[in-house]
Amino acid sequence: MPVVLDPDAAAVLNVFRDAGRPPYETISPQEAREWYLKARPVANPEPPELASVTSMMVPGPAGTIPVRLYTPKTLRKKDGMSPCLVFFHGGGWVIGDLDSHDVVCRILAHEGEMIVISVDYRLAPENKFPAAIDDAIAATRWISDNAVQLNVDAKQISVGGDSAGGNLAAIVAIDARDNGGPKLAGQLLIYPATDFRMSHPSHSEPATSCLLTHNVIRWFADHYLTSKADVDNWRASPARVENLKDLPPAYVLTAGADPLRDEGDEYARRLSDAGVAVEYKTYPGQFHGFITMGKILPKANTALHEMGEWLKGLD
Repeated sequence: MPVVLDPDAAAVLNVFRDAGRPPYETISPQEAREWYLKARPVANPEPPELASVTSMMVPGPAGTIPVRLYTPKTLRKKDGMSPCLVFFHGGGWVIGDLDSHDVVCRILAHEGEMIVISVDYRLAPENKFPAAIDDAIAATRWISDNAVQLNVDAKQISVGGDSAGGNLAAIVAIDARDNGGPKLAGQLLIYPATDFRMSHPSHSEPATSCLLTHNVIRWFADHYLTSKADVDNWRASPARVENLKDLPPAYVLTAGADPLRDEGDEYARRLSDAGVAVEYKTYPGQFHGFITMGKILPKANTALHEMGEWLKGLD
């Protein structure tokens, strides 16, 4: 489909291209992580002031998992307990961490008037599939099981994330439904990766190969997956799940200039067709990753505000 970037998105893309940052697929994962973090101060908006930010460790399948708990100044409560969003950062399962998405989590806590707990799941290639999803499931279950000590309402726990994190959130929601996990209140899927087949048209359109290029998305997949068979494993590709009924309400966001656009759009439609309440938002003039760039892309701030409103509506 034709893609025309918004003027501010086009300007930002040109700045990134002129900056001389090496393509991730030409450097090591560790170098890619360092470059990714260097870009944050340039693009992240000033975060809102919160009541507290606390670092914790929770038990996982291969040792402890670092998490960060964000409490806003205005916090919704019911019988002393508050809703909670368990957040999984993006970065292709290879880059990103608690710091790369710190500002996004602060904004979501503030806008949603809720506790946000960000999960620092294991990264590939040091820890390949399914390490990230095992950590995501374990952390979500621990938070649910220990909700009282966290001042969290166990009936109001949602999961969410962007890109790879959206992939993890979708899979956690399916696992919770099918394997006795917590009854989740919602799933916030920000340009989620749902299908490792990468056969949708947006994976081959020249206009979508910006920032998250077609080459780098395959580089991420090569580092994360262990074999070709993983492509069709639902714990990597939630789109492979035939039955999407009885999943929690979903907020799905896509961007026009994004290789993941079509699979996110299709997943939102399939959820809706299965009877799941879906709020679908698309930003046709933005590229993948824009949500973290509120300092230079005003629509990122608009999108995060709308997500906060949706999260508040889950009560």
